[in-house]
Formats: sequence, structure tokens, C-alpha cells
Amino acid sequence: MIINPVTKCPLAATSCLAPASLASFIQNDISAFAHDFQTPHVEQASLSIEREFADRMAAGISLMYVHGEHLIRARDVNLPTPTQVSYPVFDQSGSNFLGIYDTVESFSSQQFFRSASCPFPPCINPLQRPIAQLGAVNVFESAASSTYQGITVSLRRRMTHGVYFRLAYTYAKAIDDGQDALVAGQPATVQNTYAPNAERGPSVTDQRNRLAFSWIAEPRPFDREHAVLGKLFNSWKFSGVFTYGSGRPVDAHVVGDANQDDNSLNDRLPGASRNSFLGPDYSTTDLRITRRIYVNDKIKLDFIVESFNLLNRDNQKVDATSNGFLNNAGQFVQIDNRIGVNIFPAQFRQQTNFLKPTDAVAPGNCSWP
Repeated sequence: MIINPVTKCPLAATSCLAPASLASFIQNDISAFAHDFQTPHVEQASLSIEREFADRMAAGISLMYVHGEHLIRARDVNLPTPTQVSYPVFDQSGSNFLGIYDTVESFSSQQFFRSASCPFPPCINPLQRPIAQLGAVNVFESAASSTYQGITVSLRRRMTHGVYFRLAYTYAKAIDDGQDALVAGQPATVQNTYAPNAERGPSVTDQRNRLAFSWIAEPRPFDREHAVLGKLFNSWKFSGVFTYGSGRPVDAHVVGDANQDDNSLNDRLPGASRNSFLGPDYSTTDLRITRRIYVNDKIKLDFIVESFNLLNRDNQKVDATSNGFLNNAGQFVQIDNRIGVNIFPAQFRQQTNFLKPTDAVAPGNCSWP
């Protein structure tokens, strides 16, 4: 194997630059594991009780508790201490001031005097990282945790006289503090690296209410004395599933780098906690009809008709990503604004279509994305 070095640097060199022709291909961001990284683990406990209270009828209750510790979370540790700054809030057009200000924890300072880098103050200064030679240093820590608590009550009827059904309702709550996907090079999702525990909120999988009803019916209205009618009507099978789920948590995303950490993917609406809004609910009814025809003793034919989302309900959803549901609640724009005697280097623009569904769930699929 032949190796051609990109550049040669003396052993005592304090810096080493690649050729200008390769500068656009060089990335100075770093992803690393924390020195005290631990393997995640999960504790789980469950209890189920079922009792038959009538002929072929049973009721049950199930409790479940799941606790995850040392889950993966990423932070950019090459950031200065943030300071609180306020920006005016305008409407979506950016022309009308709404009379309010949003305060954010900013990692960059503002400049109000004229200089070569800021000819028209005020300006937002470039981010000054503690280690200036590096960009983002995303450290994957085993510092996140999660908790799931759920209770399910059910009613079940075993097959008798050609009828079966099961009804189940689940109330559950899932919270965590921003466990992150282990993807090298992915920007940290923690909004404020100095306050990672502020990310604690509803999990992306949180769904408080879920109802499911499934049934099967095999009617046989005619006995052997009515053989002809029996062949026409006795071999049908009907089954269906009704499912309802309450809305999933939605993160109020802000387009732009409002906190000036060189990461435009982790900014949310000022004052809003993680996943603090609720998206659309979900409901669907599926139906299946089967007809069996016996050609002879060895050959039989099954004709099947299926319908997903029989009632044609529009199950809407907002944007879904690998980190859960999010929706654009605002936009951060770096443009000078004069409010009275004060001049601001940027503004927030309030979105009018926040939480407006942009997609629909495919029939037969109640999950995301």
C-alpha cells in the first residue's frame, strides 16, 4: 500500500496547514466519547392481573415501569459561557413589530461601536470558541436518563358463538432529557451546553392515551336444514381494528442560529421547553372480509377484501425527523432594527403556520415518520 502525505509538518510545529486546494474538504469539528462514558442500561418492572368474571369474559390490568440510565447525549464543549440577550419580535413578514422581546442565551457577544469587522453597528460578533483552532467538539456522554410509566386496562371475550373481541386502553407517560442518536459528526441536540438538564421533557415517543378495539365475527345463521342458504351465508368472516392515539410531543423549532453556537439545528422558541407542544391525534378503522369456498375435499379458495382507514379520516402530522416531531415556530434573522432609540442587530419573526400539519400518516401506519 502506497501512502502519499497531504502535507509535511516539522515535529516542533505549533500548526500545520493543508494545501489550499484541499482547504474546502477539511473539517475541524470533533466527535468524541466522554472519559467516563458508561454502557447504557435499563431497569424494567411489570405487573399484570387478569380475571374471568363471566363465561369467556375476562378483564385485566397491567402496570409497566421502565427506567433508563447512562443514555447517550451529545454536547458541544467548545463553547464560551453564554449571556442573555433580547431581540424584538416581528410578524412573519418582518415589517410589523409585535411589541414583545424574546430573550435567548447567546454564545456570541454584540458590538455597538464601529470597527473593521463591524462597519455598521450594532453587530453580532463571530463566535469565539475557547479552543480557537477547533470548531464544534461534540462529546457523547452517558448522562441522559428516561422514565416510562404506563397502565393498561383491557376487556377480552374469547371466541364463542362466532364472536371474539378485545378492548384495551393505555395511559402512559414517557420523559427523558434529550437522549441523542450516536451519529458521529451530528451536531449536538442540546440547546444550551451549560444547562443540559433543562432538556428534560416529554420523550419523542410519548403518547398519553391509546385505545384499541379488535374483533372477529364468524356468523353461521343457517344450520344443516338450510344447506343452500348455509353455503351462501355461513362461510363469511368479518374482522376489524379500531385504533385511537392522542397527539405526540412537538418541539417548537426556530429557523436560524438564534443562540449563535454555529448549530442551526438545536434552536427552539425562546421560553418554550423541549417537546412542550402537542401534535394532531390519530384514529383509524380497518376492516377485513373473508369468504372461503370449498371446491372439493382438497381444494379451497379464500377471497379477501381489506380496507385501511375505512372512514377516510385525515390523520395529519407535522414534520417528523430522526429526533422526533418538530415544527417551525419562528425565524431568527440578522438584520438591523430600530425600536425607539434602540437598534438591534437581529430580530425574531413569528410564524403564522406554527403547528399547522404539513403531511398525513399513510393508511395502516400509526407511527412516525
